[in-house]
Amino acid sequence: MKILYPEIQPYHTFFLETGSKHSVYVELCGNAEGIPVIFLHGGPCSGTKPDHRRFFNPERYRIILFDQRGCGQSVPFGELEDNTTDDLIADMERIRQHLGIDKWLVFGG
Repeated sequence: MKILYPEIQPYHTFFLETGSKHSVYVELCGNAEGIPVIFLHGGPCSGTKPDHRRFFNPERYRIILFDQRGCGQSVPFGELEDNTTDDLIADMERIRQHLGIDKWLVFGG
């Protein structure tokens, strides 16, 4: 049995414009001065879940979760146009730059 960290709430959420019809939902949790880690959720249309915040020690990590294009709270939901692996990588880079992060950990499942 794996034990997760206690439930936490985001301290900041926003939508990041992508330069296309997509707006990507982003949330920040944990220690704003901590080690940055970005979480990649699995599966199309699934999006992030509150338990995904619990994989990381909130005292140590600056936890960044986002709903990939067409998923979760990102809009438009279920849209496949302009939704490729290259777009996903570009969105992650946009998030990194927007937050002023030089290096981060990437975690996915």
